[in-house]
Amino acid sequence: MSETEESSVKLDEMDLALLERVETDFDVSLEELAGELDLSKSAVHYRLNKLKDSGVIEGVTADLNPLSFDLEMVAITDVSVTHEQGYSETIGEQLATIDGVEQVYYTMGDTDFVVISRVQDRDQMNDLIDEMVAIEGINETSSKFVMQEIENGRKIVGNMSDRVVESIIG
Repeated sequence: MSETEESSVKLDEMDLALLERVETDFDVSLEELAGELDLSKSAVHYRLNKLKDSGVIEGVTADLNPLSFDLEMVAITDVSVTHEQGYSETIGEQLATIDGVEQVYYTMGDTDFVVISRVQDRDQMNDLIDEMVAIEGINETSSKFVMQEIENGRKIVGNMSDRVVESIIG
Protein backbone atom coordinates (compact mmCIF):
# COMPACT_ATOMS: atom_id res chain seq x y z
CA MET A 1 0.00 0.00 0.00
CA SER A 2 1.40 3.41 -0.90
CA GLU A 3 1.83 6.29 1.52
CA THR A 4 -1.04 8.10 -0.20
CA GLU A 5 -3.37 5.15 0.30
CA GLU A 6 -2.32 4.77 3.93
CA SER A 7 -2.93 8.43 4.70
CA SER A 8 -6.38 8.34 3.07
CA VAL A 9 -7.75 5.75 5.52
CA LYS A 10 -10.79 7.21 7.26
CA LEU A 11 -10.63 6.90 11.03
CA ASP A 12 -12.97 8.10 13.74
CA GLU A 13 -12.47 8.86 17.43
CA MET A 14 -13.32 5.27 18.39
CA ASP A 15 -10.71 3.91 15.96
CA LEU A 16 -8.10 6.18 17.53
CA ALA A 17 -9.12 5.18 21.05
CA LEU A 18 -8.89 1.51 20.06
CA LEU A 19 -5.51 2.02 18.37
CA GLU A 20 -4.12 3.90 21.36
CA ARG A 21 -5.18 1.08 23.68
CA VAL A 22 -3.80 -1.79 21.56
CA GLU A 23 -0.64 0.16 20.82
CA THR A 24 0.05 0.10 24.56
CA ASP A 25 -0.86 -3.59 24.98
CA PHE A 26 -1.91 -5.68 21.99
CA ASP A 27 -2.35 -8.72 24.24
CA VAL A 28 -5.48 -7.20 25.80
CA SER A 29 -8.61 -9.34 25.38
CA LEU A 30 -11.59 -8.42 23.21
CA GLU A 31 -13.73 -8.48 26.34
CA GLU A 32 -11.51 -5.97 28.09
CA LEU A 33 -11.38 -3.69 25.04
CA ALA A 34 -15.14 -3.90 24.63
CA GLY A 35 -15.66 -2.94 28.25
CA GLU A 36 -13.17 -0.05 28.17
CA LEU A 37 -14.53 1.38 24.92
CA ASP A 38 -18.22 0.62 25.58
CA LEU A 39 -18.51 -1.47 22.41
CA SER A 40 -19.56 -5.04 21.75
CA LYS A 41 -16.86 -7.67 21.29
CA SER A 42 -17.96 -8.11 17.67
CA ALA A 43 -17.65 -4.34 17.04
CA VAL A 44 -14.11 -4.35 18.48
CA HIS A 45 -13.23 -7.41 16.38
CA TYR A 46 -14.68 -5.79 13.23
CA ARG A 47 -12.78 -2.53 13.83
CA LEU A 48 -9.48 -4.35 14.47
CA ASN A 49 -9.89 -6.36 11.27
CA LYS A 50 -10.77 -3.20 9.31
CA LEU A 51 -7.63 -1.50 10.67
CA LYS A 52 -5.50 -4.52 9.71
CA ASP A 53 -7.02 -4.80 6.23
CA SER A 54 -6.50 -1.08 5.55
CA GLY A 55 -2.83 -1.25 6.60
CA VAL A 56 -3.16 0.92 9.71
CA ILE A 57 -2.21 -2.09 11.85
CA GLU A 58 0.70 -3.66 10.01
CA GLY A 59 1.09 -6.78 12.09
CA VAL A 60 1.01 -8.34 15.50
CA THR A 61 4.40 -8.74 17.12
CA ALA A 62 5.91 -9.49 20.48
CA ASP A 63 7.86 -6.67 22.10
CA LEU A 64 11.11 -8.30 23.11
CA ASN A 65 13.39 -6.78 25.70
CA PRO A 66 16.79 -6.38 24.01
CA LEU A 67 18.52 -6.41 27.38
CA SER A 68 17.35 -10.01 27.84
CA PHE A 69 19.80 -10.85 25.04
CA ASP A 70 22.59 -8.64 26.43
CA LEU A 71 22.06 -6.21 23.51
CA GLU A 72 23.10 -3.27 25.65
CA MET A 73 25.20 -1.26 23.18
CA VAL A 74 23.15 1.11 21.01
CA ALA A 75 24.68 3.32 18.34
CA ILE A 76 23.20 6.09 16.23
CA THR A 77 25.33 6.29 13.10
CA ASP A 78 25.27 9.08 10.54
CA VAL A 79 26.21 7.78 7.09
CA SER A 80 27.38 9.95 4.19
CA VAL A 81 27.38 8.51 0.68
CA THR A 82 28.30 9.30 -2.90
CA HIS A 83 25.22 10.66 -4.63
CA GLU A 84 24.41 8.57 -7.68
CA GLN A 85 21.09 7.66 -9.23
CA GLY A 86 19.17 5.23 -7.04
CA TYR A 87 21.67 5.42 -4.18
CA SER A 88 19.08 6.05 -1.50
CA GLU A 89 17.19 2.83 -2.07
CA THR A 90 20.19 0.63 -2.88
CA ILE A 91 22.42 1.74 -0.02
CA GLY A 92 19.50 1.92 2.40
CA GLU A 93 18.53 -1.67 1.65
CA GLN A 94 22.12 -2.83 2.10
CA LEU A 95 22.41 -1.04 5.45
CA ALA A 96 19.16 -2.64 6.63
CA THR A 97 20.49 -6.17 5.98
CA ILE A 98 23.46 -5.81 8.35
CA ASP A 99 23.07 -7.91 11.48
CA GLY A 100 22.45 -5.65 14.46
CA VAL A 101 20.85 -2.82 12.47
CA GLU A 102 17.38 -2.06 13.84
CA GLN A 103 16.34 0.98 11.79
CA VAL A 104 17.56 2.87 8.75
CA TYR A 105 16.38 6.36 7.84
CA TYR A 106 17.13 8.19 4.59
CA THR A 107 17.55 11.81 5.62
CA MET A 108 18.10 15.28 4.22
CA GLY A 109 20.77 17.51 5.71
CA ASP A 110 24.38 16.94 6.69
CA THR A 111 24.12 13.16 6.39
CA ASP A 112 22.31 10.84 4.01
CA PHE A 113 21.26 8.05 6.36
CA VAL A 114 20.82 7.60 10.08
CA VAL A 115 21.22 4.02 11.27
CA ILE A 116 20.16 2.75 14.69
CA SER A 117 21.93 -0.44 15.70
CA ARG A 118 22.15 -2.62 18.77
CA VAL A 119 24.81 -5.17 19.69
CA GLN A 120 26.30 -6.81 22.76
CA ASP A 121 29.83 -5.41 22.78
CA ARG A 122 32.48 -3.27 21.08
CA ASP A 123 33.80 -6.11 18.92
CA GLN A 124 30.34 -6.64 17.43
CA MET A 125 29.96 -2.87 16.94
CA ASN A 126 33.33 -2.72 15.15
CA ASP A 127 32.22 -5.57 12.86
CA LEU A 128 28.93 -3.78 12.16
CA ILE A 129 30.68 -0.49 11.28
CA ASP A 130 33.17 -2.39 9.11
CA GLU A 131 30.24 -3.88 7.18
CA MET A 132 28.76 -0.42 6.72
CA VAL A 133 31.89 1.17 5.33
CA ALA A 134 32.43 -1.81 3.01
CA ILE A 135 29.22 -0.93 1.15
CA GLU A 136 30.09 0.66 -2.19
CA GLY A 137 29.16 4.34 -2.16
CA ILE A 138 29.49 4.91 1.58
CA ASN A 139 32.07 7.64 2.16
CA GLU A 140 31.95 8.23 5.89
CA THR A 141 30.26 7.20 9.13
CA SER A 142 30.03 8.97 12.46
CA SER A 143 28.59 7.16 15.45
CA LYS A 144 27.12 8.30 18.73
CA PHE A 145 26.75 5.75 21.50
CA VAL A 146 23.71 5.76 23.75
CA MET A 147 24.53 6.04 27.44
CA GLN A 148 20.98 5.50 28.73
CA GLU A 149 17.68 4.72 27.02
CA ILE A 150 15.02 7.04 28.33
CA GLU A 151 12.09 5.63 26.36
CA ASN A 152 12.09 2.35 24.50
CA GLY A 153 8.84 1.86 22.67
CA ARG A 154 7.33 3.42 19.60
CA LYS A 155 3.90 4.90 20.11
CA ILE A 156 2.11 6.50 17.19
CA VAL A 157 -1.41 7.29 18.39
CA GLY A 158 -0.38 7.86 21.99
CA ASN A 159 2.04 10.61 20.91
CA MET A 160 -0.28 12.47 18.54
CA SER A 161 -1.07 16.09 19.23
CA ASP A 162 -4.69 17.27 19.29
CA ARG A 163 -4.03 19.01 15.97
CA VAL A 164 -2.97 15.74 14.32
CA VAL A 165 -5.98 13.91 15.74
CA GLU A 166 -8.28 16.64 14.39
CA SER A 167 -6.71 16.37 10.93
CA ILE A 168 -7.28 12.60 10.94
CA ILE A 169 -10.88 12.51 12.10
CA GLY A 170 -11.58 16.00 10.64
